[in-house]
Amino acid sequence: MKTDNNLPLAGIRVLEFTHMVMGPTCGMILADLGAEVIKVEPPGGDKTRQLPGLGIGFFRSFNRNKKSVVLDITTDAGKQTAAELVGTCDVVLENFRPGLMKQLGLDYEALSKRFPQLIYVSHKGFLPGPYEKRLALDEVVQMMGGLSYMTGPVGRPLRAGTSVNDIMGGMFGAIGVLAALRERERTGHGQEVQSALFENCVFLSAQHMQQYLMTGEAPPPMPSRVSAWSVYDVFTLADGEQLFIGAVSDKQFATLCKVLERPDLLQRPEYADNAARVALRPQLLAELGAILVDHRIGELAPKLEAAGIPYAPISRPEQLVNDPHLQQSGGIVPMPTDDGGSTDVVLLPLLMGGRRPGVRMPLPKIGEHTEEVLAALHAPA
Repeated sequence: MKTDNNLPLAGIRVLEFTHMVMGPTCGMILADLGAEVIKVEPPGGDKTRQLPGLGIGFFRSFNRNKKSVVLDITTDAGKQTAAELVGTCDVVLENFRPGLMKQLGLDYEALSKRFPQLIYVSHKGFLPGPYEKRLALDEVVQMMGGLSYMTGPVGRPLRAGTSVNDIMGGMFGAIGVLAALRERERTGHGQEVQSALFENCVFLSAQHMQQYLMTGEAPPPMPSRVSAWSVYDVFTLADGEQLFIGAVSDKQFATLCKVLERPDLLQRPEYADNAARVALRPQLLAELGAILVDHRIGELAPKLEAAGIPYAPISRPEQLVNDPHLQQSGGIVPMPTDDGGSTDVVLLPLLMGGRRPGVRMPLPKIGEHTEEVLAALHAPA
């Protein structure tokens, strides 16, 4: 375990009213960077702890380096204690349905009157506007925000294979906190920060929107796109293994031909440059596919790497657990779990001054820090 006194957010205290992925991601980023993050859970604990199926890893993935306090904020006593805790904190995070925190008297408008330096982050489905009262999920906004259309083949919108908007929405919430803390240093005042799934997804689709505005042509889904490069695809190799190969310049195409020991491809006038090869892309890919089907990844990959050709095996999540780069670079580290065991977790993709923000605390048990945190509320000054 590491101490937090040398981390950038040491001394910042955060109170987190969140569940699922979006809000917890924001809190985890702040915690990893050194903030003291107090997660408020209802009696019985955050239900995210017990999710099955694809949600089983949510709690462990996004709640490290936090303290757990159990409070029933639906009761008068719980609301009063929560408000007292807010007064000891720099930042409040929440990601509940629209209007819930206002009903509880724990919204920014109510709290900022008592605590004008407070930074309050709401993670929502939509920013203020016609859609703001709608409930949203990652999949909902992927459909609305252009991402599913661009990901799947024509007529088959397909959601991305992970909670991209929930996670990225938490990141934008954390960015908002950092900016608000900096502004508070100058003004002495806090503010409300809002991060939203829909606007987040539209930001992901912005390049395709701009493509349309510049060309007047609707961008096709990515599986149907017109590639700018002739060799930029997934190929099936021996034993059914798959490998992505990208040769995005004439020099790289020439190098690829040498690696494959097919200099004859370079001598054909129809493959003279990238533009010519793009015009005959299906033909070229078929030819390369027939060549590559006799190669094995274990033999070809080192040659591509040595030659400077971009390539990638099609990795599955379970394979990444033992990825040598992630293991040796410190991107995956052990974390003690709330049941007394241990699991490997993926750290923030950051290196700061040669340091990798890591695991400082075990995953908290339900209410593990309730006595410690609440006792300090009424301790003598």
